[in-house]
Amino acid sequence: MAFDGVTVAAMVTELKNTIKDGRINKIAQPEKDALLLTIKGVGGQYRLFMSANASLPLIYLDDENRQSPQTAPAFCMLMRKYVQNAKILDITQPGLERVIRMHLSGYNEMGDERVLSLVIEIMGKHSNIILLDENDKVLDSIKRVSAMVSSVREVLPGKDYFIPDSGKKADPLSVSEDDFLAAYISGDMNGSVENALSAAYQGISRQAAEEILFRAGVDGRRDVAGLYTDKEAFGKLKASFLEFCRMIKAGDFRPCICFENGKAAEYAAYDASAYGDKEYKDSISAVLKAYYGLKERDVRTKQKTSDLRRIVQTATERCVKKLQIHDAQLKDGDKKDKYRLYGELLNAYAYQIPGGISEYEADDYNSGNKVKIPLDPELSANDNAKKYFDRYQKLKRTYEAAQKLKEEGELELDYLRNTAHFLDMVTDENDLKAIREELHEAGYIKKSGEKKGAFRSKPLHYVTEDGFHLYVGKNNHQNDELTFKKADGADWWFHAKKMPGSHVIVKTEGRELPDRVYEQAAALAAYYSKAAEQEKAEVDYVLKKNIKKPNGAAPGFVVYYTNYSMAIKPGIDGLTLIKE
Repeated sequence: MAFDGVTVAAMVTELKNTIKDGRINKIAQPEKDALLLTIKGVGGQYRLFMSANASLPLIYLDDENRQSPQTAPAFCMLMRKYVQNAKILDITQPGLERVIRMHLSGYNEMGDERVLSLVIEIMGKHSNIILLDENDKVLDSIKRVSAMVSSVREVLPGKDYFIPDSGKKADPLSVSEDDFLAAYISGDMNGSVENALSAAYQGISRQAAEEILFRAGVDGRRDVAGLYTDKEAFGKLKASFLEFCRMIKAGDFRPCICFENGKAAEYAAYDASAYGDKEYKDSISAVLKAYYGLKERDVRTKQKTSDLRRIVQTATERCVKKLQIHDAQLKDGDKKDKYRLYGELLNAYAYQIPGGISEYEADDYNSGNKVKIPLDPELSANDNAKKYFDRYQKLKRTYEAAQKLKEEGELELDYLRNTAHFLDMVTDENDLKAIREELHEAGYIKKSGEKKGAFRSKPLHYVTEDGFHLYVGKNNHQNDELTFKKADGADWWFHAKKMPGSHVIVKTEGRELPDRVYEQAAALAAYYSKAAEQEKAEVDYVLKKNIKKPNGAAPGFVVYYTNYSMAIKPGIDGLTLIKE
């Protein structure tokens, strides 16, 4: 679902009903392309989150605070300078553009009142947050755009602000019946009606066009010319379109999330008639947070962890190549016994081997088989034997070294794959810093410059209906801490079998675990592993007292020899997450 002009209109209506006439109390910039405004309104305190992220631009009222950097970025400082304690006079939307304009009353250094504007543009990769003066000149923006970046519009301090041309699309909110006809037939007459609507009018996405057509009972796949000649169908489409626009102008929204097969498929600012399974929300903010909340976090996480992902991926690829080399060396090492046999047979038959021959066929006194031995005719039988023994010794040393290096390489590969898995689990800055510190200790990256212990990443904590506490490691060090410090000998340890994943500890506190707790803990271990998307996963579980850590082993690596296993569907059903 695109964040279209209809969604923006619903957001403007909501903001007018909540924060209009309020004052901006706090300004924070939790991300390089996002702002969080704390506003004291008539109905209480609100937090307005706005993001110009190219992958997922958003704006909605949020009830949660967000962690901000210790040093405020330049745009945040400028915002504090100009609009701290400013009153929100009005909130508008030009036409049905994906643009929100907050009109603010603030004061300059001399104490004189001035009217400024904060413009939020929700336009995909062109999204931006821009502060304007009373003459619509740019004071600054969260993303500066120079002529080298865009030939259409510069967004730099001192430049005039304007909204880029939307391809001469008509404003649907000012369309009359005659205007609808003109805009309709100006498009591609051979194209589909569905495409024509979204192409002719600003802010009308494909989904909104589908809704208008569904309400009209018109097949959106029909071509424009064919529908135009069908007077009855065309009349229904026009009536549906005008009624849809009336709904927007009246602010008659009914935000909802639409489901297909039990999963959220779309969201809408209106009652989406095309979907039967819907969940209605009190506000468009509630819909956006529910629909995009996890996605926005995942997008941010991937961006923040991208450098570490590259480092881990590069190290993983290098490790795999080394293992391939070691495998080849081990395969070559299989020849060593053949060379040893050649040497032994040559020494045994040296008295009867004539000089100057290039091959000798000897009887293998161990197997009784005939063995053809290549010879260097320039060397004696004993010298040829010595040559084969030298080859044997060299291959033997290489084989033994390759075996050891392969074992070390396999352990390193397990560690790196676990680390890649834990990067997928990062939810906040502390999780990220913990993994960065761990990779530094392992020698994969340079020192971050941050003091160790200046941050704390805590394991996930769940509780069952029976009151049993379960803990989930979010990095390799946490896996070690949970298993060897948090857990007692009588606690139970769970882990997805032979794949990257978290250690899960169940604290028994002297009680016997019910069968369902074993199943819940196993499902949790599978859920926080690379098997999370599988229908079923095999999970090992064992008493903590039977878990050992070899000397010098990498963080998170353990061994156990007596365990139970179960196949379980990954999930967190029946568990309550405790926020700490």
